[in-house]
Amino acid sequence: MKLIAFLLPQFHVIEENDRWWGKGFTEWTNVKKAVSLYRHHKQPKLPLNDYYYDLTDPDARRWQAETARAYGIYGFCYYHYWFKGKRLLERPFQEILSSRDPDFPFCLSWANEPWTRRWDGMESDVLMPQDYGDEEDWKAHFDSLLDAFKDERYIRVEGKPVFLIYRPASIPRCEEMLLFWRKLALQNGLEGLHLVRTLGGFPLGEQHGFDASVEYEPHYTFAHGSMNQPWLQIPVKDRMHLVVDYDRVWTNILERTPHRNGEQVYPGAFVNWDNTPRKKAEGQSSIGMNPQKFSWYLSKQISRAREAYRSDFLFINAWNEWAEGAYLEPDQDFGYGYLQAVKEALEQNRSNRRPAHGSDHPDVKSPP
Repeated sequence: MKLIAFLLPQFHVIEENDRWWGKGFTEWTNVKKAVSLYRHHKQPKLPLNDYYYDLTDPDARRWQAETARAYGIYGFCYYHYWFKGKRLLERPFQEILSSRDPDFPFCLSWANEPWTRRWDGMESDVLMPQDYGDEEDWKAHFDSLLDAFKDERYIRVEGKPVFLIYRPASIPRCEEMLLFWRKLALQNGLEGLHLVRTLGGFPLGEQHGFDASVEYEPHYTFAHGSMNQPWLQIPVKDRMHLVVDYDRVWTNILERTPHRNGEQVYPGAFVNWDNTPRKKAEGQSSIGMNPQKFSWYLSKQISRAREAYRSDFLFINAWNEWAEGAYLEPDQDFGYGYLQAVKEALEQNRSNRRPAHGSDHPDVKSPP
């Protein structure tokens, strides 16, 4: 089983973020400012040994890859930001390409939302608009990706580079664009492209032209799961904060029948969820998570990936989404607990043993 973790590059300073959010802004800025909003809400969540890395540092990128490999992560899926010729947060990945270091598998996910004041692409205060253009723009975008697609580290299916698109429904001529890209791939010596649409927290609609879909968790379950009244509303100052039970989300994920529609579906997993460092009380958080539970659920999902999905891939949200509470990197609460959970889940599946706490549900108490 190939576990692929999404990786956020926003851990370095860029001119645009300095202008929009204040000088020196990175993802760590919001992480450090987070506060607890209710009883048992643990914030801020901070990296082990105060390792507030800068992803323009090759040692930090090397540490990420070496640590991920040591605990069983197969590769990273880096977020890619393209706005009709304008790229953002591209420096870490471009340096990985040019330096050929670290030697660790990767693919790309085009996070094709406009950047706004509310982080979710739905606010009228747009910082960086998204315009998809026509064939000339599509070619420029493809050409910017070609070096990555040709890199021997790039993750492939049947020799074809894997490329994800976060919100394909937002692209007016998406199917036409994808067909155009496939032709360019062949013209440039590639065997084609393996194009994957993201099933997330937005209306799915009919999307054609893709080879596969990926269930992006927990967003997919929040929006399209069958949980009845999953959210608990907790008053925080002048608004209601939404809290969801970690176990209920995972139970819903594990009970799902893959929505195939004739295409390959790649299952997803999530470590935890808490985006209050970004959105404060307007965000959402989950309760009841700990590494033992995560290991148990992940082991179940790995088994389902093989049996129910017939998939060699499982995408984890995420390697380092610290401001969304979705990270595998070691922190001050559990050390390397999340990564050890991944390693144990893989070992349990390789040995065909039952998951830890071997019942139908992990009897593990949450930290007080």
